[in-house]
Amino acid sequence: MIRTLHPWTLRGVWARLIWWDTRGAQLVEFAVALPLLVVFVVGIFDFSGAFTLKQKLTNATRDAARAAAADPASDLFSSSTSTPVSVNDAYLVVYNYLFVNNINTCGMTSGTAPSSTSGLTWTYVGTSNCPPGGLTIIVNRGYYFAAAAATQPANVNCQPLPMGGSAQTAVIGTCVGIQQAYQWRFGRAASLLGATALLPPTIAVASVAMNEN
Repeated sequence: MIRTLHPWTLRGVWARLIWWDTRGAQLVEFAVALPLLVVFVVGIFDFSGAFTLKQKLTNATRDAARAAAADPASDLFSSSTSTPVSVNDAYLVVYNYLFVNNINTCGMTSGTAPSSTSGLTWTYVGTSNCPPGGLTIIVNRGYYFAAAAATQPANVNCQPLPMGGSAQTAVIGTCVGIQQAYQWRFGRAASLLGATALLPPTIAVASVAMNEN
């Protein structure tokens, strides 16, 4: 005996078949998760790149500060208009480190002269073929800070730290700072989720070494 199904029963069967069909579910899930996956991947590579660059710049400033601090300070008070030898030594240490590690020197060369001088601070600036922010190298041969604040991090602009009173003992050293442009990609990836990421245009570090002479 052949039984016929009522039209409403057939509609119920088709409805259940449609709901049970999950062949397109994976595609929908992938489309939803893809932007989040892109943000995670780009963020991992971007922030690891920034961290690696900061470590390299820290090594460069540390070596440069030590090299300049070991030089005699007599060249700082010379009547010559040329850059002091100790300052040039610090700059060359930084430049060579950047060059060897394939870090963009923003048009600077081994013979680049300081862009500005203020007291015992010399500043080198490079902007050629570089992302916004460029490259700034600061050498302060008269950087001072209170002996009690010896563990306090150096100012990235190599500006002396406040003494906090006349009774404080000042330590005179050499500060070398670098501000290197870094082109973030995380901001564009975050926009896929409708978010806005405010990230610094430069990676800035500074190191200090106590003057030996």
